[in-house]
Amino acid sequence: MKRYTWAPTKKRSHPKIPDAIKNEVKQKADTLIDRVLKPKYIEPPPKDNDFNYLVDIFSKWYRTYFYFCAKYNCPSPNAMSPSFTNNFARLEYLERDKFNLAYMRHTNQWFEIGFDWSLEQCLDEIENMPHFIP
Repeated sequence: MKRYTWAPTKKRSHPKIPDAIKNEVKQKADTLIDRVLKPKYIEPPPKDNDFNYLVDIFSKWYRTYFYFCAKYNCPSPNAMSPSFTNNFARLEYLERDKFNLAYMRHTNQWFEIGFDWSLEQCLDEIENMPHFIP
């Protein structure tokens, strides 16, 4: 009888992202943020309120992932920090104009809803779907 041992499998390789694609994605995402998301979701700070409120929406690359992030201020005197950031959407680069789209669930885990989508499809979903409210 043969004996098998457990061993780690090969790590999934991530493709190298060309700078041109990084710049294109960043530019189109920032346009969506400035024209749609910020006017829709950022409001003036509440007066006499101890609740967190949204102050900025921005984007960033990290490895092969592109994140949409929201920054919140915490005015309460009991707050652990004066502000915090929260990622609410993630694009995973696969190949030229192919991305997986995911949103952050209430369980703090990413849930992918789009596979092999174009950049335009992903940005349209982020703009229109209720999963992507910061």
